[in-house]
Amino acid sequence: MDIELATWHFVVAGMVFAALGVLAHVIRAVFNVFPDKLSDTPAVNILVSSDYSWGDYLIGTEFDDAGYYRLDSLKNMRLSVMYWLIAGLGMMLFSAEAAQAVAWGIEASISGFIDLFWQRVADLKA
Repeated sequence: MDIELATWHFVVAGMVFAALGVLAHVIRAVFNVFPDKLSDTPAVNILVSSDYSWGDYLIGTEFDDAGYYRLDSLKNMRLSVMYWLIAGLGMMLFSAEAAQAVAWGIEASISGFIDLFWQRVADLKA
């Protein structure tokens, strides 16, 4: 699995991590059964709610009037995307093995899509 890391690996990984951030934002907003924020006191919310944390309080995550994570909040989406970008690219920068694994996954995915494309072209000709 010796793949030479290039700048484009980091660019593609950044796009993938940004997409995962958007997906995490949507999943947290849509599949949240119980409200995250139960009162106006952060300590009560942190102790009682399983999804509300000090991070939500400190960075100012937005919730609606019923206490649910807001899907339509661009701030929430921006925070989620930035979290995933910083975590993902930081992991790649500080761990050579993780960067190699991500680069291998990117190249394997591209190779798979190219093979699938040429298989479809061959099937159209037959």
